Amino acid sequence: MGYLRGFIPWIVSGVVSSFDWRWGAIGGLVSGLLLLLQDRRRGVALDALVLDIATVAYFVVVGGVAVVDEGSALADHSDVVSFGWLAATAWGSLALRRPFTLGIAKRQTPREYWDMPEFVQVNNHITSAWGLGFTFIGVSLLVCGGVDAPAWVGITAHVAGLVGPIVFTKFYPARVQAACRRSRR
Repeated sequence: MGYLRGFIPWIVSGVVSSFDWRWGAIGGLVSGLLLLLQDRRRGVALDALVLDIATVAYFVVVGGVAVVDEGSALADHSDVVSFGWLAATAWGSLALRRPFTLGIAKRQTPREYWDMPEFVQVNNHITSAWGLGFTFIGVSLLVCGGVDAPAWVGITAHVAGLVGPIVFTKFYPARVQAACRRSRR
């Protein structure tokens, strides 16, 4: 649930945006801030909140634009921009050698594994999977908008771009652990 909880502000924004994009941005910001503050009160380390912090930053910017310029072109392109932001978060965290999934994984993994190269490598791969998923969705939505594709194409891109990383995140670490156990025998 650690990864999925971070998407709550995006879901809130998406649902509320179907009525008004400005309120969607504000709803995303408020829900993102509430979750971030809740986690900080519980003592969650900042490295486990990279996605949450990036989400709040996104909604601060988009919410600011929404309040200042309700007719902004962003209203028609916020879906593409949001997945571009998420992709930039994933790829940026890898470029900085701090994959955004690393802090989340530390919350679920005993401390003695944190400095193992395999642990970091697994998180590099998981963050890459999320980066690919976010990039795929953003590019797909951009193309869909350019060719006026039917809505089901964009929905399919969302599903494929999110289910792939979710499944990878669920099963890849266990495969690596099993391979490590076999190689130690």
